[in-house]
Amino acid sequence: MNDPLIIAGKSYTSRLLVGTGKYRDFNETRAALDASGTEIVTVAIRRTNLGQNPNEPSLLDAVPPSRFTYLPNTAGCYTAEDAVRTLRLARELLDGHSLVKLEVLGDPQSLYPNVIETLSAAKTLVAEGFEVMVYTSDDPIIARQLEDIGCVAIMPLASLIGSGMGILNPWNLELILERVKVPVIVDAGVGTASDAAIAMELGCSGVLMNTAIAAAQDPVLMASAMRKATEAGRAAYLAGRMPKKFYSASPSSPLAGMIAPTQT
Repeated sequence: MNDPLIIAGKSYTSRLLVGTGKYRDFNETRAALDASGTEIVTVAIRRTNLGQNPNEPSLLDAVPPSRFTYLPNTAGCYTAEDAVRTLRLARELLDGHSLVKLEVLGDPQSLYPNVIETLSAAKTLVAEGFEVMVYTSDDPIIARQLEDIGCVAIMPLASLIGSGMGILNPWNLELILERVKVPVIVDAGVGTASDAAIAMELGCSGVLMNTAIAAAQDPVLMASAMRKATEAGRAAYLAGRMPKKFYSASPSSPLAGMIAPTQT
């Protein structure tokens, strides 16, 4: 299908975004990324070596920016000030890179987004020329406000980060999809391939995941499954599913031209 994902004016073939953390080593990271078919990879700037530690292996060697679009994120930040500082550092480390993922967390237990701090950080980052993809709650009002600020993608959670609980509130996602025009990408909570397919069938522009792949018993095989599920869900959305009919059966084969039963 000629159906690109367009973020901040740039076109991508894959609608699956994948994180680079929690794998056994960089070799497994690269193998999973390749199996997923992803083009955009998220990088936790505060937890990943991108050259800050010259004596340690660098993600840049295993996952070259010439092959993947880096999406530095602010994982582990709990204030707008901390998040902004982290992404300024990312821009320096990645030679002026402007596409970033903003997340400001509310507490270390739930990792639920602090939307007040998120809105504050988004205003500052957009004003400084960053192209901000933003992790947020599944609140359609907040989503619209983030779009109005100038964020290039809205990334509501499906359920808590790392929970694997899947999409707990599809109705709120549908409300967000109705209200914003920028890409809506489900972020957090995906546990298996069917979760990715459901998100795409709802009409989401993409799915971002890390733990669902990295914590699987076979991360590379799961990455391949997520790729297929994302593609299948998108195709099903574009195809348009049949309407649901309650209390009404309908034969799948036509009745016209049937051979009448023999009378005895």
